[in-house]
Amino acid sequence: MTSIVNINAYSDALVFLGTACILVPLLSRSGLSPILGYLGAGALLGPLGLGSLAGQFPPFYWVTVAEAGNVAGIAELGVVFLLFRIGLGLSLTRLTAMRRFVLGMGGLQVLLTASLLAGLAAAAGQKPAVAIILGACLSLSSTAIVLELLSRQGRLATSAGRASFAVLLAQDLAVIPLLVFISILSTGSGKSLIESLSTALVQAAIAITFIIILGRFLLRPLFQLVASAGSSELFVAAVLFVIVGAAVIAHQAGLSMAIGAFVAGLMLAETEYSKAIEATVEPFKGLLLGAFFFTVGMNIEFREFLRDPIWLLAAALFLIAIKSLVMACLGRLFRLSWPATIETSLLLATGGEFAFVGIGLASGMGLMEPNVTAFWLAVTSLTMALTPLLPAAARLLTAILPIQPPADPELAARPPVGERHAIVVGYGRVGKVVCSLLREHGIQHIATDCDAGCVARSRREGKAVYYGDAADSAFLDTCGLLQATAVIITIHTRDAIDEVVARVRAVRPEILIVSRARDAEHARHLYGIGATDAVPETVEASLQLSEAALVGLGVAAGPAIASIHEKRAEFRCALQQAAGGRRGRIVRR
Repeated sequence: MTSIVNINAYSDALVFLGTACILVPLLSRSGLSPILGYLGAGALLGPLGLGSLAGQFPPFYWVTVAEAGNVAGIAELGVVFLLFRIGLGLSLTRLTAMRRFVLGMGGLQVLLTASLLAGLAAAAGQKPAVAIILGACLSLSSTAIVLELLSRQGRLATSAGRASFAVLLAQDLAVIPLLVFISILSTGSGKSLIESLSTALVQAAIAITFIIILGRFLLRPLFQLVASAGSSELFVAAVLFVIVGAAVIAHQAGLSMAIGAFVAGLMLAETEYSKAIEATVEPFKGLLLGAFFFTVGMNIEFREFLRDPIWLLAAALFLIAIKSLVMACLGRLFRLSWPATIETSLLLATGGEFAFVGIGLASGMGLMEPNVTAFWLAVTSLTMALTPLLPAAARLLTAILPIQPPADPELAARPPVGERHAIVVGYGRVGKVVCSLLREHGIQHIATDCDAGCVARSRREGKAVYYGDAADSAFLDTCGLLQATAVIITIHTRDAIDEVVARVRAVRPEILIVSRARDAEHARHLYGIGATDAVPETVEASLQLSEAALVGLGVAAGPAIASIHEKRAEFRCALQQAAGGRRGRIVRR
């Protein structure tokens, strides 16, 4: 029996995958945002672009998307993964460190901008519910584009970068009540508003409480069980199970699937598996989020740009002006310097991806007219296309202003990880001693271990240890390798040590790498592949034994310790010289 194949779905999926494989690398090489590439490709190749010509020109069928629904399911998963990733990045520590800027400046930005835009929309004749949705959606900026832009330019550590991150964090938090509000409005058919609100809020509270209870009692044991199996495939399966399961629970309660995924991410953020999970979902999130922006682009009508180009441009500039003005006032209120205020205001003045989510959701539920949806989606896409240009404009404006240091010490906390910290690989007996000494001297550090049982025990003792494989580049990235000042390797398996040293040195040629070594031969090998310093177990044991013997035989402690230090330096010098040629070539790479 011959199976029926939906060749249309495969053809449309190939177009998206081809975009990801060809267009995105080209854009990244030229310094442009891949997100804007996905948006433009979706608009150009979608059913409202060249796809509409597939009937007249059959070859277009294979290079365009004929039916948006064929990739809509992947795009919805992209939003789910995005919200999960945001929830996973929201730790209580981070919120506490930047609470005044996240809850104060960020919260006021969302509230004031949304209120102002909603009032203007209502004055223009929109229904109150539509005006509120438009105001809230348009008040949000693009987390994906702004953070990628700041990261690529190395400006996350600046005052503008930190302030932008704080406001974007508040906006991400505001997405959840916004989606709940839209879901509540969609259930109001045939019921009074009060009854609809009450029913929807009860359903939302039950669903979120259920997810939190499951997360509190089941998530950590589940990941400990999976991690103890030592299988990366099972770990990926567990992550996908939690994300999709939480999304389905929320959907069954009448909420957005993204809300369930967000809560699940929030529950996992404080566990020892958060960084390993973050590294696991990163490839999925990137591809699925690309599918989301691709389908968003397919909803952008070029006819809107041709029909009312003046109104469209005026609306885009007006939106940028309103948002930047509100942000500028808040920046000065929260004592940001003028240069940081101007740059932050322009960075956050454009529309964001959640405008597409919220407006698209409201339109799909019949709350918003198609012409209103098309116009404001076109405005949002136009402002997002201008995002890379605005920081350059801000720097031109601030060039004539005196540069001032950030006025508030809270801005000194780097958002994702410590600005200067050490990464300790392995939290066994040696790793614990190293971490205790780092804490004693006030050195920030992140401890990791791939033993799930060890991590679970350390967490119960109140130690912030994270589960993950340090030989995985993605995991090292989530630990802040690009911002770290040192990597200290305390694990005892030779092959694992070699792999971690090679991975770290390939990413950071200049970073300090101090590694445990099995013996002198292994230490020479580590120097050869790029370790800054290698400590052989056998040599160190002989030195400690010698020191104890000398003191016991009556040699004064001072001269005994000095001779041991001298002998240790001789060993180190000999090992480094033995591996000097190879080490020099690798470190300079």
